[in-house]
Amino acid sequence: MRFTGQRDTAGALCEGFLTSFVNISRVQPVQNLDAYGSILDGWLSVLSQLGFHCRHLSIYGSLTTWRRRQVEGVTLRLRHLDLTLGDIVLLWNVESPEHMAVDLGTGLERLAWARTQLGWHDLIYGRFAQAAPAETLDAIRTATLLLSHGITPAARGAGGITRRVVGSIDPAAARLGVSAVVRELYDYWSLFGTPTVSWASVTAAMEAELHGQSRHLPRVGNASTRR
Repeated sequence: MRFTGQRDTAGALCEGFLTSFVNISRVQPVQNLDAYGSILDGWLSVLSQLGFHCRHLSIYGSLTTWRRRQVEGVTLRLRHLDLTLGDIVLLWNVESPEHMAVDLGTGLERLAWARTQLGWHDLIYGRFAQAAPAETLDAIRTATLLLSHGITPAARGAGGITRRVVGSIDPAAARLGVSAVVRELYDYWSLFGTPTVSWASVTAAMEAELHGQSRHLPRVGNASTRR
């Protein structure tokens, strides 16, 4: 989850950004710049196997070193045609620069967007893309992830994040309930981790929170994803 996605002048998330997404990353210690180059070359090979032709891939950025507390680094970004896919960062300790690491990252949804060339909202929300404002759909998507793993709305802590996310759902857009959307998103998140709460309980908890009520989330040993 990330609340720092790029937003437009109206405060809405720009296309290509989500509050919750499937992170693809590789973090690895390296001994020298050759290892850094090797990792980058390997990632380009992976992208090629996924159907991103090398002539459409480019690397851009600045070799200017940035610093955050005890860490310095250089960030380069990878682009397919005019869409940035992710970045690769070379990091080192300020006091012990021989201690280096590579941090390569992207998002599965962003790769799918570049690969399929579908509209962003159609790709992410499918048949529900026009059913509600994008901000509400993004909030339901994130709330489904949190609630399906038992993170109940609360005044503080992790539960406070759930409450904040559910609170950004437009009540008018959810007047007829959120069960259909939750089912769809629950199935998606279930591809990447086993939920501990059934989709029906997730729906009930989300709707109760929308109406200012608290609800206990029953844990299940094998939460069903069947409709």
